[in-house]
Amino acid sequence: MNQRKYITGIIGILILSMTVASCSKFNRIRKSNDNEKILNYANDLFKEEKYKKAQELYDLIKNSYKATKKYEQISYNYVYTYYYLQNYTSAAFYFKNFVQVFPKSDKREEMAFMQAYCFYKLSPRPELDQTDTKKAISAMQTFINIYPKSDSLQKATKIIDKLRGKLEKKAYKAAKLYFGLEYYEAAGVSFNNLLLDYPSSEKGDMYKFMAVKSYYEYADHSIFSKQKIRYQKVISQYRNFEEFYPNSPYLEEAKSYYHSAKKDLDKLEQLTEKRKKILKERSKKQNESIEKIKRN
Repeated sequence: MNQRKYITGIIGILILSMTVASCSKFNRIRKSNDNEKILNYANDLFKEEKYKKAQELYDLIKNSYKATKKYEQISYNYVYTYYYLQNYTSAAFYFKNFVQVFPKSDKREEMAFMQAYCFYKLSPRPELDQTDTKKAISAMQTFINIYPKSDSLQKATKIIDKLRGKLEKKAYKAAKLYFGLEYYEAAGVSFNNLLLDYPSSEKGDMYKFMAVKSYYEYADHSIFSKQKIRYQKVISQYRNFEEFYPNSPYLEEAKSYYHSAKKDLDKLEQLTEKRKKILKERSKKQNESIEKIKRN
């Protein structure tokens, strides 16, 4: 047991010594004012995946190499230090900057893809703000347009599909929330918008069914004078559903809302006729009363 503690202690001392020596070397070279020495050590640190320290040294000397052939490689390593340190916002900026500064570089295509890929890495969970998701889709689409023969084309396309799926999921949650809060008109509009924005979605029939259901609830909860036109909308929504999704598992349930809307329309017609008769009778009696008063 004592021997194990002794060996552990020795290893700890060796690691500490190496760390101190490494820090001492880093500080010595950083303060040396020898750009070549600093650059060589920065490159070594980059290869060793010590990106934070490499970045610090590149920052120190990169502007001194602006007019030299080495500047492109320095800039290339420098931007990747941000990427590997998962600072994707800064990395996206520097990937874009690389393309602008070195428009003839053979790394231009790679940098353009990586800029878009950083936005993809920044894309958050569906329930959060999706600004970076939209940026990533736009950047990936721009990349595809500029480099249609790129080896990264398939990867870019898959990423766009994945990001669009995230936006779809967020939009679906919003529509579902409207329905849950009984904002039925907003829910109906949102479910229909999902179909417009994602026409190839595997959930298309479910979205259309929810639009039918939402508009039925909207009509059912409306005041008498507004119900007729809103029940008619339920019927038109159902017919659209039936036309595009004749084999949907939601068809029978959607049909039940269609039949309910038709029955409710019939009732409205009967009530309307009844009201008309009542008003007519009332008007007739009023006229008779007026005539009687005139005669007297």
